[in-house]
Formats: sequence, structure tokens, C-alpha cells
Amino acid sequence: MTAPLSRDFYERPVLEVARELIGCTVECGETAGIVVETEAYHESEPACHAFIGLTPRTRILFGPAGKAYVYRSYGIHALLNAVCEGEGEGAAVLIRALKPVHGLELMRTRRGGLPDEQLCSGPGKLSQALGVTLAHNGTDLARGPIRIRAREPGWGTPGIVAGPRVGISKAIDLDWRFYAAGSRHVSKPLVVKLRSSPRDVRGAREL
Repeated sequence: MTAPLSRDFYERPVLEVARELIGCTVECGETAGIVVETEAYHESEPACHAFIGLTPRTRILFGPAGKAYVYRSYGIHALLNAVCEGEGEGAAVLIRALKPVHGLELMRTRRGGLPDEQLCSGPGKLSQALGVTLAHNGTDLARGPIRIRAREPGWGTPGIVAGPRVGISKAIDLDWRFYAAGSRHVSKPLVVKLRSSPRDVRGAREL
């Protein structure tokens, strides 16, 4: 497998990181999946947890890039984010959907025997499938136990669809959600603007 992404990958504008995580692999224990959907969050907009400033909950977002920010959503799901940008600036990418590639039997068991397309087709679903919990909050995404690995050698740039983020009520006008064009594993395909060039779309691998 490819090497885990280093901190300098994440020490860039969150929108760049969110796009370039498409095609990378998230690994946790015996399970892994290819990132097919992400959302960007930045302290400058009210949908981001860091918008309220530094608190015990948000301190991870203002810390070093390349850390996992895992929080509980609706008191049920643990959602996995990758902290981005410079230290002291609150920003993260939500890993929103994966294409399962390793440990599918374990994922199916954790997800109640659902079809493969539904194992990781949402942020709460992928955390359940991979076994991501609040105990992973603040851990290093290069050292583990959760690792995000670079795209495989020879990977072609996938076509990237950009549109509004899902499940929020603030800053809904921002096209800060990105997913691999044509993927069967995304959480909620939309008819939105295509940011990649036609050449990118034609050459994209099916995710």
C-alpha cells in the first residue's frame, strides 16, 4: 500500500485538501476504503465547529494539521474529519463516503449485512463500518490507528463534482462538498456543477 499522507499534505487550504483526498485510502485496523466524498469546513463560516472559537471540544481543530477530529453527531454517529491548515486556524475535512476495498466481511457484519454500496455511503456509516470511535479523536492520521494513505501509483485524476454540503442549516450556499463523478458509493449524488475539466471526467476511474 502507499505511504500515509504526511502533515504537509494537510497544511494547506482546506478546500484544496478536500478535493485531493478523493482517491486516497482510509485504513483502520483490518478495514479500508477509498475516499469518494468529502466536505470542507473552516472557522470563517458558521457551519464549522471552530466558528465559535477555541473550546475543549474544538481545540483539536486549532491544533497541528494531520490529526483526526472525531465527534458525535446527533448523539449516535462518530464522524471522522482530517484537521487542516496551519496551527491556530480551525479547519477540517469531513470524510463523507468511501468505496470499501479491504475487510468487507467485517464491514458487512458491523453494518448488518447491507449491500456493499451502502457500507460506507455516509459519514456515520463509514465510521461504523471501519470501527471509528470517539477514542480516535486527536490521533495522528499518519501514525494511526487510523491512517489516510496517498493515491495508488498511476492513479488518474477523478472527475470531481462540487456542490452544497449536506445536513447543515448554515452557510448552505457554499459549494464545499466534493465527490467522485459517477461513484456508486457516495452518500447523496446531486445534479450540481462539475468543477473538473471534461478530460478529467473521461479519464476518471470508477469509484
